[in-house]
Amino acid sequence: MVYTHAAICESMRLYPRVPADNKEAAKDDTLPDGTVVKEGEKVTYHPSAMGRMESVWGKDWAEYRPERWLEPERVDKDTKKYWRFVGRDPYSYPVFQAGPRTCLGKEMAFLQMKRVVAEVLRLFRVAPAMAEGVEPVYVSYVTSKMHTGFPVRIQERSQTFSDSCFKL
Repeated sequence: MVYTHAAICESMRLYPRVPADNKEAAKDDTLPDGTVVKEGEKVTYHPSAMGRMESVWGKDWAEYRPERWLEPERVDKDTKKYWRFVGRDPYSYPVFQAGPRTCLGKEMAFLQMKRVVAEVLRLFRVAPAMAEGVEPVYVSYVTSKMHTGFPVRIQERSQTFSDSCFKL
């Protein structure tokens, strides 16, 4: 589940459900970079753009790499690595908001997403069903989606599981 958690975070980094959000200042305030925000002014931030900042995510920011969320916890005698999830600063990764506005359901959402992934992959093989060379198109609205959806091919797994049952 540690790798699944990292994969979900990496997916949301590149494709946040809410790509931009607005806040309105309840009183005069100053942002960490020194920008003054007067009462009633609105500030917009873009999790979609923030998830693509080279200064935050490195030169490989465009790559889907769940490993960026993991670090080795230990290595056993058979040199098998055990990974630990390493979260990011919520102000750099604001998919669930940050500070006093952090989503109260964040942990429950992760639990539900991991449960769904585990159950679907236990029962089915899921593979993209796009035509060769066709890339899905990300559409950024109030909540994001894939243009015309994301077609997949689903195959029921047999009741006997092998080491290769989770390969897509």
